[in-house]
Amino acid sequence: MGYKVQLKTWKVFATDDVEEDLSEFVQYLLFEKMSEQAANAVLEDYDETLGELEKVAGSLKLVDNPGLASLGYRRIYFKRHRYYFLYRVEGDVAIVDAMYHELQDPDNVMR
Repeated sequence: MGYKVQLKTWKVFATDDVEEDLSEFVQYLLFEKMSEQAANAVLEDYDETLGELEKVAGSLKLVDNPGLASLGYRRIYFKRHRYYFLYRVEGDVAIVDAMYHELQDPDNVMR
């Protein structure tokens, strides 16, 4: 007798703001750091993190910042880089609103 576990998955929607954030980080790596390899690695990690979010979106805790937590924000870190997404869950959708480098303060830069 075998059991099959059905894991919940979320649809992931990255807003235009996130696409803009990603573009700024990639442009920085390409034109300031002159590293196409680093830019490609971040793009790959970005895609993988969105894929991971499909599996874990509802299980991650709210952020520690009370203001952001009151808006339902959670954080997921990239596996191989110092970036993370701020996202919120609405029903079965994870809405990614922003991408930050870990040295940035979202309190001061959140749109």
